[in-house]
Amino acid sequence: MLDQNVAREVLARAVKTGGDFAEIFMEDRMDHVIVMRSGRIETVNTGRLYGAGIRVFSGTNAVYVHTNDTSREGLMACAEQAASAVSGGKGCALVPFKAVNYARPEEIALLPSDVKAAVKAEKVRAAEAAARRISNEIVQVSVTYSDHIQDVLICNTEGVFATDRRVRTRLSTACVASNGTENQTGFDGPGASMGFEVFDSRIDPEKSGEIAARQAVTMLHAPVCPAGVMPVVIDNGFGGVIFHEACGHSLEATSVAFGLSEFCGKLGQVVASPIVTAIDDGLPVGEWGSLHVDDEGTPTTHLVLIKDGVLTNYMIDKLGGRRMNMAPTGSGRRESYAYAPTSRMRNTYIAAGKDDEAEMIATMGDGLYAKSMGGGSVNPTTGEFNFAVNEGYLVKDGKIAHPVRGASLIGKGSEVLMKIDRVGRDMQQAQGMCGSASGSVPTNVGQPMIRVSSLTVGGR
Repeated sequence: MLDQNVAREVLARAVKTGGDFAEIFMEDRMDHVIVMRSGRIETVNTGRLYGAGIRVFSGTNAVYVHTNDTSREGLMACAEQAASAVSGGKGCALVPFKAVNYARPEEIALLPSDVKAAVKAEKVRAAEAAARRISNEIVQVSVTYSDHIQDVLICNTEGVFATDRRVRTRLSTACVASNGTENQTGFDGPGASMGFEVFDSRIDPEKSGEIAARQAVTMLHAPVCPAGVMPVVIDNGFGGVIFHEACGHSLEATSVAFGLSEFCGKLGQVVASPIVTAIDDGLPVGEWGSLHVDDEGTPTTHLVLIKDGVLTNYMIDKLGGRRMNMAPTGSGRRESYAYAPTSRMRNTYIAAGKDDEAEMIATMGDGLYAKSMGGGSVNPTTGEFNFAVNEGYLVKDGKIAHPVRGASLIGKGSEVLMKIDRVGRDMQQAQGMCGSASGSVPTNVGQPMIRVSSLTVGGR
């Protein structure tokens, strides 16, 4: 993507005014999207994103400039602009490049670019038809197929010259059920870091459509959830969004390096129940949030954040590492070349435990079973959160009584971690897009079924 001699020229220009580190991130990405609404294919788009960004450090300060002119002249002008914002630094010498290609083509059996749009559209139609078959109360179905192939190059003054190819494929189904006066929604969105072969092993379009439709219909007929403080069982898979949002963001250098996290200064301290181990893992082959190398050229890692209740690691990018005097953890990520990278999650989950899932509910008394979680809001500084429950069930005397709608979970991340008294054995992950300072990136959330001994549940 970029000649090494040109890369050296550009980096030298970027640090000529005193910068002590410079980096080039170059990207060439192809996206394909098909959207069906109300039984009609509305959108078939193919797009290309191409450009580069140059970042310069001076101590713990950073400048980032990006361009879609990747000619030598364009990159040199970009480097000149970045350098003009830096002065008085100690400067740096360029370390000779060590070129490494992290791409693993053997992991991809069928590139999405080799599959015709008509074949992709068949998957969309199958999901839409399956959702419609669930009930005549399903009044709207929206199905989105998406794939991308992203080629990246990261090089810097420390000798990194890394290339990689990332391939991801996803199918998302959203349904609306209506009784004429009220509407309820359902959603399912499986995806993976795989090619079109994902439909042979990871994504069943008909199952996805059925899940979204059943959720919408179930909630349409559910009474409103009562409010109060009660035990809550949160199911596996997307239930892990609570840890991701309420705790995960507070463990990123983006928050920790500035003292804006409830977990600052707590390495080696007990921050969770002793049955809780939490991991951020970029290594598993095929997972939605996996990477071979991060967007700063650091190889990805298996990072244990919490071990048996004890805080053991933060997620650290290169600039955050400077501020914290700690090494990067392969967590530097960005949406595209238009964003400077920062510390981000990859596949973040609570590890499997030893508890029986049926026993969790049977011994909880009266409470709430949150089968499917939705979105919410979190303050990373305090860990306070408010999350919607997309599909919930009231539990009476240890038995699931009936579905309820309108439930929300309200609490503080550090307090909830201490109140987890059961961790199940079946850990599952689910796919999402996480937004933060460096844009929106694909991440997995996950957990086994867990039980929180007491949690504030909001109703209507």
